[in-house]
Amino acid sequence: MAKALIQMALDSLDFDQTIALAEQVAPYVDILEIGTPCIKYNGLELVTALKSKFPNNLILVDLKTMDAGEYEATPFYEAGADICTVLGVSDKATMGGVIKAANANNAEAQIDLISVKDKKAVATEAARNGAQIIGVHTGLDAQAAGQTPFADLKDIASLNLGVRISVAGGLNKNTIQDTVRAGATIVVVGAAIYGADSPAESAKELRALVDAA
Repeated sequence: MAKALIQMALDSLDFDQTIALAEQVAPYVDILEIGTPCIKYNGLELVTALKSKFPNNLILVDLKTMDAGEYEATPFYEAGADICTVLGVSDKATMGGVIKAANANNAEAQIDLISVKDKKAVATEAARNGAQIIGVHTGLDAQAAGQTPFADLKDIASLNLGVRISVAGGLNKNTIQDTVRAGATIVVVGAAIYGADSPAESAKELRALVDAA
């Protein structure tokens, strides 16, 4: 069984701080995620910079596209994004547009299930339509209200859709192995790394935990 991938959420609005953090953690993570506020603030230039500086890491752009799927995603794929996200609450034509743009650029599309009511149905249809990754995502506001992604992960993993499952929502060193064992093939970490005294040491520790899961 292939090792799970670690995705690092880069959420700062500051361009230089984002690059500096990526430099610290890139050796220990597989995917560098440009978070939604970060990409809105910094745009395509940051995608190009990260792709150039970190050729051994995948670059995910968390667009959370809601409309104009192909039109919105295409420039980011062309700039070097390996993965872009589209909201599962969007129209299926929008999701299809991002999938089309991904395929045209030899890249991948991730369907984000944040705020989706019938997650099983949306995930099943998305996988059938060619999405490569299903994102189980408990957002920051939901986390603050005490929600976690674990029940949703169990539901999606039980479908055996043949796609990768990404899990985001407050993961840390105490929960990351159980998340992998429950079926996550991509684990998304943010504050557990960037909030640590040494982001590099935290990323290294999480790498060891994931590889041993």
